[in-house]
Amino acid sequence: MQAQTLIDQFEKFVPLRYREAGDPTGFQIGSRQAEIHKVLVTLDVRPEVVDEAIAEHADFIFAHHPVMFRPAKNLDFDADPQLAMYGKIVANHITVYAAHTNLDNAPGGMNDWLADQLQLEHVQSWLPNPDAQEVSMGRVGKLSEPMSMQAFAEYCKTQFKIGGLRLISHEPTKQVSKVAILGGDGGKFFREAQATGADVYVTGDVYYHTGHDMLASGLSVVDPGHHIEAVCIPKLASMFRQWSTQYQWHLDVLESKPNTDPFTFV
Repeated sequence: MQAQTLIDQFEKFVPLRYREAGDPTGFQIGSRQAEIHKVLVTLDVRPEVVDEAIAEHADFIFAHHPVMFRPAKNLDFDADPQLAMYGKIVANHITVYAAHTNLDNAPGGMNDWLADQLQLEHVQSWLPNPDAQEVSMGRVGKLSEPMSMQAFAEYCKTQFKIGGLRLISHEPTKQVSKVAILGGDGGKFFREAQATGADVYVTGDVYYHTGHDMLASGLSVVDPGHHIEAVCIPKLASMFRQWSTQYQWHLDVLESKPNTDPFTFV
């Protein structure tokens, strides 16, 4: 089958018009007409992931984070491992596609998966896309049982399988019931999260001064990092396997194994 066949089916589920303005979501590298037989699903396209794809003879990498956020100024493969990675992708005829903010916004997509990971109930959306008002990036829901802020932080560590996180709160003993969540870098949306009436906001990559603003506003925040979005790997892989069976694609689907989180808690 051609790469475009998988792309077309995916974009029925998550159209490109769901993406945020300026986001480099979609086709990244290669040929849409390339014949594909094995897909590697990953959160990030990093050198170790490309080496994995080559070792596994995967000819399509499907990622959440775009591989080319910033344009390369040259393609000197000896100068930078990132540039060398591009060379390996092309030399090994690997097609790369990324579903980023469109997957974040999609119903049944990234932020619903994250809400499911916390077992939230009565989940609703709270951050509409200005260009596609029918979809929304944030989710808010209720825990089945209230717990203290400190206990909720520990719960997040368990549910997201992470070694540590950052808690921003003046009230570690406060009871938590209503939770707002937004995958990735969502610090700039903390006032919108607070407007939902949530007791705590879960998002990644909170900046130092934004943390001060959150405390001043009285909002408690759990920052479990950006890498919790790796929840997408088994979800997407399962979806692609289902489609492969349904449409008789005979497509092998692999879940990337390298841990691409750049941070380690010590």
